[in-house]
Amino acid sequence: DLRLSLDSQLQLKAERVLKGVAAKYAPEGASAIVMDPRDGSILAMANYPTFDANDPGDATPEAMQNRAVGFNYEPGSTFKAVTVAGALSDGRVTPQTVFDLPVNLQVEDRVIKDAEERGPMALPVSKIIAQSSNVGTVKISQTMKDARFDAWVHRFGFSRPTGIDVAGEERGLVLGHEEYSGVSKANFAIGQGLDVTPIQMAAAFSVIANGGILRPPHVVDAVGGQKVPLPKGERVVSEKVAAETRTMLEGVLGPGGTASEAAIPGYKLAGKTGTAQIFDTSIGAYSKSKYVASFIGFAPARDPKLLVSVVVNEPKGAIYGGEVAAPAFQEILNFALPYMKIAPN
Repeated sequence: DLRLSLDSQLQLKAERVLKGVAAKYAPEGASAIVMDPRDGSILAMANYPTFDANDPGDATPEAMQNRAVGFNYEPGSTFKAVTVAGALSDGRVTPQTVFDLPVNLQVEDRVIKDAEERGPMALPVSKIIAQSSNVGTVKISQTMKDARFDAWVHRFGFSRPTGIDVAGEERGLVLGHEEYSGVSKANFAIGQGLDVTPIQMAAAFSVIANGGILRPPHVVDAVGGQKVPLPKGERVVSEKVAAETRTMLEGVLGPGGTASEAAIPGYKLAGKTGTAQIFDTSIGAYSKSKYVASFIGFAPARDPKLLVSVVVNEPKGAIYGGEVAAPAFQEILNFALPYMKIAPN
């Protein structure tokens, strides 16, 4: 008498895509989430490594973990969407606001630079997101006071459980602004120095996709034949800011964006790549070889009905979200869009 929102065909596809990611990049772990961002219903939730449900006694602890809700990680550049949405909401920037970007940006004792070599340049906020500029995003965050930036991080649902109706959810870890060092806000703005979970990031991106409302994700659709009522949700940003952010995230999959090769002909997609260094406790510093590669996006960009998140922990042979996670996002959506009868643009 328990009915779930999961779709068996989408679940099978997500599992097969993660199996392909594992075969190619041999990661320590990975997860994929497919969600309807309009109401928070989970259509698929897959993890790697996995196990034989007929023989759970033979499974490793890592395989038994639901990484989609229980994996704490630093999100990297996917978090830049939160930074920008907060600055837009406070009227600190518009998509057209231009920032002068030096090659290196000194913040206290840290030097911020972009992943790609470049000279000094000027970019509008829309291009800063499309090209995933660290320097540009930090300069955007500097338009907000620490307490205000911190308020946006918490309003998007970070540092607390989403309330999803499955066991094992972690809450991440985010310092309050009272505990910031001189470089904390700069780190957080580009998704380093704070811990989140895949389901928290999916819920946060749903805010941008659905017009500004944060709702708890869920897998239980009905009990005893009675539809489970959906929580009302809470408004985080205005419809205008959500629409502006969606439009800017389209640029990530457009020409010159960090995931242009993940585009799907006939559909406008929106999303964000993430490539985050992993903090190595054995050396007390960020690793030069261990990364989390991720991609979160939704389709169609102007009226999102599907959201897909892919998070890959410690891939081998490649590290960038645009190379490791974005193709998996594309493969899932390539199947899901026609399967769900979502028409091309």
